[in-house]
Amino acid sequence: MSVQIDARGPRFSAAITTVVLAVALVTSNIWVAAFQAVVFAIGAIRGPQFTPYAVIFKKLIKPRLKSETTFEDVRPPQFAQSIGLAFALVAVIASVTGADGLFTIAVGFALAAAFLNSAFNFCLGCQVYLLLVRARVAK
Repeated sequence: MSVQIDARGPRFSAAITTVVLAVALVTSNIWVAAFQAVVFAIGAIRGPQFTPYAVIFKKLIKPRLKSETTFEDVRPPQFAQSIGLAFALVAVIASVTGADGLFTIAVGFALAAAFLNSAFNFCLGCQVYLLLVRARVAK
């Protein structure tokens, strides 16, 4: 059996990620992008429930929520964190090498995915995970 997490946590984390990536995009700041890369790395390696944003959710937000907890499998959000990490690493490498356009594109894609999750509860990386699982099962 896989680990189950509160489904509201990743959406809250996506809202913070949206703000962080928007700041990185507007300022073209490598350090903001690198910070987000570290957050994505924690989520990809240990699980999204261990990121700093998840800690904020658990300590400050979750106790105030009145709705019933809905659980979800951790694997799709963890895979989504891996995709976010890939885009953040591309952005950092692009910034270091002076490829400003690639930095903008990489941060923009990660920002778009985070926004979709936070605003519409649509996790693009989770959907990719599910498509890959279905493709593997269909073989």
